[in-house]
Parts: sequence; C-alpha cells; structure tokens
Amino acid sequence: MNKEIIFNLPVKDLERSKAFFAALGFSVDPAYSNENAAFMNVVDGTLRVMLMTETFFSSFTKRPVVQAKEANEVIICLSCESRAEVDSLIAKATAAGARIPHPPEDNGFMYDQGFEDLDGHLWNLVWMAPKD
Repeated sequence: MNKEIIFNLPVKDLERSKAFFAALGFSVDPAYSNENAAFMNVVDGTLRVMLMTETFFSSFTKRPVVQAKEANEVIICLSCESRAEVDSLIAKATAAGARIPHPPEDNGFMYDQGFEDLDGHLWNLVWMAPKD
C-alpha cells in the first residue's frame, strides 16, 4: 500500500494561497490542479495538500465549511531537520503574509514555532532532538 497523506483545505483565494505556499517551497502538481483546486507537494511526495476553493470544498460535504480564523479543528504539524529549518520556514511564512500566533518554544529536546496561513489554518513546525 502506498503511504501518502493528503489533506484538503478550503481557501478563499486559490491563486493567493498557491503563491503563499510556493513561497514556503511547496510545489504545485499541475496534473491534479485546475481553477478549483491546487495539488501541492509539501514533503517529497509523501505529504500533500489539496487547496480547494470554498465552493469546491463544499461539494464534498453537507457540513458547513469552518472559517479557520474563527474556529479550529486541526493543527497541521510538520517535523523539521533542525532549529534553523524551523526558523527559516517561519521567516518565509511571515514574508508571505502569515500571522505568527506565539513566540518560538524551546524545551531543549524540542523546538517549535507555529504560523497561521492566509485562511487561518494553523501550522506548527517542530524540531526534536535525536534520541541517543
């Protein structure tokens, strides 16, 4: 079985969101993208996000679309290879328009920082010290 994680996120402005995530180093897979959705490679083809216009996203469920700036259901957490990678991605996210909800947390064995994307979805970047 192929082990990929693909999550779908509703967005208000698809082009603006594509540009935001491209600034973080995510790439668009044009084979699975159109005017309603963009299939973004996040981590080496094993983790992907499908950015969907809210209208298109709504066609998959009868539930209302949560406005992530008002409520939260999930925090997407990405592991990083170093503290420097956490800081670098936070700097890129900030430059692309992200909001930073809290300062970095350094617990010695773990370092993390989060950001809120253009639509309010929460992302957390974490580095964990290797186990001996």
